[in-house]
Amino acid sequence: MQFSEAWLRSLVNPALDTAQLAHVLTMAGLEVEALEPAAPSFSQVVVAEILSVGKHPDADRLRVCQVDVGEATPVTIVCGAPNAAAGLKVPCARPGAKLPGIEIKVAKVRGVESFGMLCSTKELGLEGEADGLMVLDADAPVGEDFRAWRNLDDTLMTLKLTPNRADCLSVQGLAREVGAVTGADVRLPHIDPVADRIQDTVAVSVADPLACPLYLGRVVRGLNAQATTPRWMAERLERSGIRPLLAPVDITNYVMLELGQPMHAFALSRIQGGLEVRLARAGETLTLLNGQRAELAPDMLVIADRNGPVALAGIMGGQATSVERVTVDVLLEAAFFAPAAIAGRARRLGLSTDSSHRFERGVDYGATRRAMERATRLLLDICGGQPGPVVEQVAVLPTRAPITLRLARLNRVTGVELDPAQVMDGLIALGAQVQREQDSLIVTPPSFRFDLAIEEDLIEEALRLHGYDQIPAQPPAAPSRMLPQDETLRADDSLRQMMVDLDYQEVITYSFVDPAWETALRPDARPLPLANPISSQLSAMRTSLWSGLIETLRHNLNRQQERVRIFELGRVYASLAEQPMKLGGLIYGHVLPEQWGSPARPVDFFDLKGDLERLFGGDLDARRGEHSALHPGQSAMLWADGQAIGWIGALHPRLVQSLGLPMAPLLFELDSRALAWRDLPRHTGISRFPQVRRDLAFVLDAHTPAGELIAVLREVAPPQIRAIEVFDDYRGKGMDQSQKSLAIRVVMQDTERTLTDQEVEEAVHILIKAALRQCNASLRA
Repeated sequence: MQFSEAWLRSLVNPALDTAQLAHVLTMAGLEVEALEPAAPSFSQVVVAEILSVGKHPDADRLRVCQVDVGEATPVTIVCGAPNAAAGLKVPCARPGAKLPGIEIKVAKVRGVESFGMLCSTKELGLEGEADGLMVLDADAPVGEDFRAWRNLDDTLMTLKLTPNRADCLSVQGLAREVGAVTGADVRLPHIDPVADRIQDTVAVSVADPLACPLYLGRVVRGLNAQATTPRWMAERLERSGIRPLLAPVDITNYVMLELGQPMHAFALSRIQGGLEVRLARAGETLTLLNGQRAELAPDMLVIADRNGPVALAGIMGGQATSVERVTVDVLLEAAFFAPAAIAGRARRLGLSTDSSHRFERGVDYGATRRAMERATRLLLDICGGQPGPVVEQVAVLPTRAPITLRLARLNRVTGVELDPAQVMDGLIALGAQVQREQDSLIVTPPSFRFDLAIEEDLIEEALRLHGYDQIPAQPPAAPSRMLPQDETLRADDSLRQMMVDLDYQEVITYSFVDPAWETALRPDARPLPLANPISSQLSAMRTSLWSGLIETLRHNLNRQQERVRIFELGRVYASLAEQPMKLGGLIYGHVLPEQWGSPARPVDFFDLKGDLERLFGGDLDARRGEHSALHPGQSAMLWADGQAIGWIGALHPRLVQSLGLPMAPLLFELDSRALAWRDLPRHTGISRFPQVRRDLAFVLDAHTPAGELIAVLREVAPPQIRAIEVFDDYRGKGMDQSQKSLAIRVVMQDTERTLTDQEVEEAVHILIKAALRQCNASLRA
């Protein structure tokens, strides 16, 4: 939120300079994001009046002006502005004035001596038309310092408010905060009810009282919409980032900035019948004030007459009922819309308005009538007119339940001894009602503080008012102890480092994904939808890490990165209750970076499986399985210790084609819990006795996985067998098409003696017998 420091100081003026005030606000939880001067630095510029304009004797485009600068005699100034004319009041830089980038001196211009310069907005560094002189109001005081008259020694303060502090989205709310924090007197605007002069009303009905518990309307007839917005109001609007448009519209915007209550003015002649606050109906549309044609959804609240919607409640008015220069009768609207009824609707339409920003966070329903009276008074003072009575539709408004603040708990939680009287005074200054009952305070929050609901909220308020920077820095009293660390558990950082050591790079992708991505990877996926998504492309929670990894691959390929090895460790969201941590990865391109030492070779299934086995610290059992996102013939389910831990494989050709990838990347996704467990390292001696190796060639069914045979052999292997590994898979000449030959290397060794031939043969016989019994595998002749 941006506002004028001078406007704030008109309501509360603590004995602090600008920097100190910004620090106080920041320490109170209202972060000051930026401080900018209202105008660039310049000096010796006064309000002047052009008395006469004559032709320059030696230049067709220059004019010689006699100018009243508030001195005894007029001065001569040569000017080239096309709009210079007698009677205009303009800013005039006197000799010695310093403007942005220029210093004014007495000078001869084509033979005529000029004693200053008449200025445009460009020369002064101000916003506005720069193709001629800056024309001032007719009542501008000649000779007065221009900078002081326009109040340009002002500072524009920009706050970065948190969503819970909607009460500070107004200058009045900020003044209340500054007064509570600094103890300075707060002078809020005095607003008296405006008496009715006519009895004209517009019937109002509310079909959804939960979404709109309070709606006020007031007819004002006979106003002059072409009246000039007062300079003080226009300045405050401009310095708050709102461009003045038309006096009735400027007044509603001003009340929103001053009191925090968004308002709207309808052209009364364009309303057909009464108004109804209701939800939009199927197929309804509305052309908004910005010209956008909005397709209304059934959950969008609208203000409608008998012909259909005339405004999108809490967001923006409709173009058809907008106030124009010829408007003479208006209907003023002030309402309280429930935050849940407004939140997210503007974003869906690609809008972000000051009204929706406030209503989404919560507007003070206790000040709605006050805002109506304030807008009515300003409208009558500036535009004239005759007001009718206020029509009010009220249902069940929110309530502020009393909260008990235990003083002992306040001191225990904050760690600071706070004076109960100061705590009471601070809460009262914030608008709360406070009663002392023994060792507790009974606090009833004001209607504008939606964020005060429990005792902890009051503790935070008390500490905030005391000043976070006033809390003494004390070292912790507890002794520092190292926590026990289980050596059988591998930390997440260790997993990340191991992946980096395997030549992978970590990526962090959005947990929010496009639902279409999830169903493309797995048609049976049911991703959790977000209630208030950032965009339609990020409207669901991911059920797999692969969507983010594949998008990262595409991003890199579009930037000519042809070798990609990435991983991510993060949560996936199968349901509200099931949100496991997964380790996912992707490899693409060549096995090694381009080099002279080895020929280029694209990565394959076994490269990725080898990386995972090195990560796991042992063999992984890859079993046949089908995953809708993986190639049917190049994918497997990974098992370890009798449990399925994840998937590995090449991306399905269907997805490769739809994504326009030159080749299929290889992917994996594992349960990180399976990788976290590791065996505790144990010391074993190195055997001094020779190893014995036996190579066994088994003939078995071609569809039997090698891992199944290896698992059977390892299960029955005697203790002296140190390793059982596959070193050849033969299919071809001499073999039936339905069979294959697996060559198994068996290594045996004892730590205390040399194995005898009989012991070796007995061990081999056990393996052969188990292979035949469980895998129907026989020794190859």
